[in-house]
Order: sequence, then structure tokens, then C-alpha cells
Amino acid sequence: MNAIDLTMQQIERAINKVADKFPPTVEATLMTDIHFRANPDTGELVAFDDNDAEITRTVVEPWINSTDEDFYGSITPIMRKCLAKASATIDEMSIIKPFSFVLEDECKESVAELYIVDGDTVIIDPDMMPDLDKDLDDFLKQLLDDK
Repeated sequence: MNAIDLTMQQIERAINKVADKFPPTVEATLMTDIHFRANPDTGELVAFDDNDAEITRTVVEPWINSTDEDFYGSITPIMRKCLAKASATIDEMSIIKPFSFVLEDECKESVAELYIVDGDTVIIDPDMMPDLDKDLDDFLKQLLDDK
């Protein structure tokens, strides 16, 4: 098994453990976010609720002692892919909607919003629109210049 497959398998296992804590047969819990904290030194991926109570913990072996300078930037698309793959399970979790999955660093700083659970909301992957900020700035400048 290659490193990407192993990584995805371990992330998917963590997502399923989170979903197991909120089965669809139980009355919905009020929660706004599920926080995933990833640690590039230990390889740990830990899920927490809004009250900072641990939901589950796993070690993603390929992440142990990562020297990737953009560790969080490189794991974000993998995390999003795993969450998207588990969307049917996630959408049925007994948590009042809307709620989201957030990636944080080991200092509890938000790195990326990974997945929002709400029928009307869509996350646009920033890689899909790399020049969006520039295009919006140019558009605004043009509007202001026309006045």
C-alpha cells in the first residue's frame, strides 16, 4: 500500500469514528464545528468538539516527522477528498445543521475549513479559482475608476 492510500485509509477511519459518535438514530446534538488537529511531528490526527473534548484520535503514519514546509496546505486537499467521500455518512450525523469540519494546527489555530454540512452551502476549493482575489480587485478598481 502506498503512502497516499495509507493516509486516506487512516483519515477515513477517523472520520468514521467521528460519525459513529453521532449516529442518525440519536437526537441531534447542538454543535457548530468538529475540529481536526493534525501534528506533523507525531502524525496524530485528533478530532475535537466545540468544547475541546476529544472525539477520536488516530496516527497517520506517513505524517510522522513530516518535513513538508507546507504540511497543512498539502494535507488539506486529502482531508477534503476523504470528507467528500464520506459525505452520505456525514450528512446523516445527529448534529444540528449547519456544522463544519475545520483543520487546525497543533496550536489550535484554524488552517482551513474542510467541509460544511448544510444543504445550501458549498465550499469552493481555493485551487479551482486561484486568481479570484485578483479578478475581484480588478473588477472593483474598474468600477471605482468609472465614477
